[in-house]
Amino acid sequence: MNVDLRIKELTEQLNQYAHAYYTLDAPLVEDAAYDYLYRELITLEDAHPNLVRADSPSHRTGDVILSGFEKYTHAYRLYSLQDAFSREEVEAFDNRVRKQVENPEYICELKIDGLSLSLVYEGGVLQTAATRGDGSIGENITEQVKRIKDVPLVLTEPIDIVVRGEAYLPRKNFQKLNQSREEEGLAAFANPRNAAAGTLRQLDTKVVAKRGLATFLYQEASPATNDTQEAVLSYLESLGLVVNEQRVFATNMTEIWAFIEKVSELRESLAYDIDGVVIKVNNLSEQDALGFTVKFPKWAIAYKFPAELAETDILSVDWTVGRTGVVTPTANMTPVLLAQTTVARATLHNVDYIKEKDIRLGDKVIIYKAGDIIPAVQRVLLDKRQRDSVILEIPTACPTCQASLQHFEGEVALRCVNPLCPAQIREKLIHFASRGAMNITGLGIAVVTQLFDKQFITDVSDLYKLSIADLLKLDKVKEKSAEKLYQSIQASKTNSVEKLIFGLGIRHVGAKAAKIISESLSNLTAISKASAEELSAIPTIGGVLAESLTTYFALDGTKKLLSELAEVGLNFDYLGPIKRDDAPLSGKNIVLTGKLAQLTRLEAKQKLETLGANVTGSVSKNTDIVVAGSDAGSKLAKAQALGIDVWSEEELIKL
Repeated sequence: MNVDLRIKELTEQLNQYAHAYYTLDAPLVEDAAYDYLYRELITLEDAHPNLVRADSPSHRTGDVILSGFEKYTHAYRLYSLQDAFSREEVEAFDNRVRKQVENPEYICELKIDGLSLSLVYEGGVLQTAATRGDGSIGENITEQVKRIKDVPLVLTEPIDIVVRGEAYLPRKNFQKLNQSREEEGLAAFANPRNAAAGTLRQLDTKVVAKRGLATFLYQEASPATNDTQEAVLSYLESLGLVVNEQRVFATNMTEIWAFIEKVSELRESLAYDIDGVVIKVNNLSEQDALGFTVKFPKWAIAYKFPAELAETDILSVDWTVGRTGVVTPTANMTPVLLAQTTVARATLHNVDYIKEKDIRLGDKVIIYKAGDIIPAVQRVLLDKRQRDSVILEIPTACPTCQASLQHFEGEVALRCVNPLCPAQIREKLIHFASRGAMNITGLGIAVVTQLFDKQFITDVSDLYKLSIADLLKLDKVKEKSAEKLYQSIQASKTNSVEKLIFGLGIRHVGAKAAKIISESLSNLTAISKASAEELSAIPTIGGVLAESLTTYFALDGTKKLLSELAEVGLNFDYLGPIKRDDAPLSGKNIVLTGKLAQLTRLEAKQKLETLGANVTGSVSKNTDIVVAGSDAGSKLAKAQALGIDVWSEEELIKL
């Protein structure tokens, strides 16, 4: 075998598959086929490191720890855009353009709320990726950007070009990231932009690869070979770069403002955050004629959506304890209407945030919704501060159990480390019953709180000692709901063990890690006795997670809890999907799409896997069945075009 030729073939084939998957959202092969070819490539590259190509997909996976960031001097200055906050300011821009350009044509594009990037390609190969910095000097983040899977390492043409764009974190990936951080006891990111910024400043490139950043490219910073901005965008797309499709031409203010209003309405339905609309003169020779100010191009302006603000008063601060012991401050405020909802509480994040903003009791503050989601304090109105304002007292003891709070090096959070803290136990019980863990239907926050307050339960094993008579003693729980809840608790005993491991709330152990460990070691007894070395040898399970597991299972309290769970009959084995050839859906590739009425997406996936199916995320010629709920879109249309069997949710439930 000609190894050099085979590496070239594999690299080109895998890059084609990756482009179809990440950029075009039109997968050409199943994940298993991609993985098989990828493993072959890695084996060859490991044996012949001198033959690794610049565009090898192996560069995407991380494994590089950088010591810091190097400065990078841009060959072409990257200007920021002048902001406009009203229709009048956009009209003033249009009037200035018309003084130099007769009948200008504009192109209006979305303003992506992310981090500016400059990508330098030589001979079509990515050489450097850098932040904008001050426009002249940025930071070299090439290794980080190589882990963004929609950024081509090699363009479709062997050209020299410098392109500018934006890196962002899709909303679904932001939600996954914050859920994971919450499970690990880490502070959540306030919004996707902050998360993207934090990700691109990671020195460990494995972290970047894991978080799922994406890009939109929108400008050729090097001298353009096209005549218009629209032609530039089409050209960038032909090179394999991702370009946003949401754009329109406009010749007057009425058309510009109509697009701004349309985008404002569509904003919440997008898969990514935007904070405005960019209006550019479309003709590049007219752009050259208009030129630049010291800071901004004269041929473009960025209309920024107004952030809705409200003024209110800080009345008090609550310090609450989460299941991992993190103590979080929350401000109680005079209720005020903000972004169509009444807001009376806002997160203060942590002690450092309070000190940075100098937030005091009695202060008048301006609040906003961070990322249009989380109420947060923007600033204190110092000119309205009362002389008798009270500096917030930072607690030194847990507000629930009075144990001393710890402030560990490298963490901004205060933490209660008492394993018997009632607040932590209550939160752990709520987590244990949650859908992603033991999935005990009917055991929500209100019921857990009552059970805990009435001292019916003190740890998770007590749930399985409850009788229907106990449940009937709770407020607003009638005979029928008590029976259902009791049956749901009993049914959870048969869950596969990864659900139990995740439900125990072990620090750093999320649902995915729990499943990987369970698949590898088969049962809880083996997992609890495994050494840190044995655990860290499992693919994707790192040293920090392994140490967390061994520390947890070494505790006397954990040993007692596991013994009690075994006594009440919980399953400790990994069940996994049915592998039998006679399983009803053995070997079938199934895709879920649309909104399901009776099952959650996770429940449907688990049921299908139990029946032997392989549940995938995209429709291809290898798909056997598509289960379609309401509002099914492109996946359903593609299935129908390919002649694939389409099931309703009712058909799935019947099976």
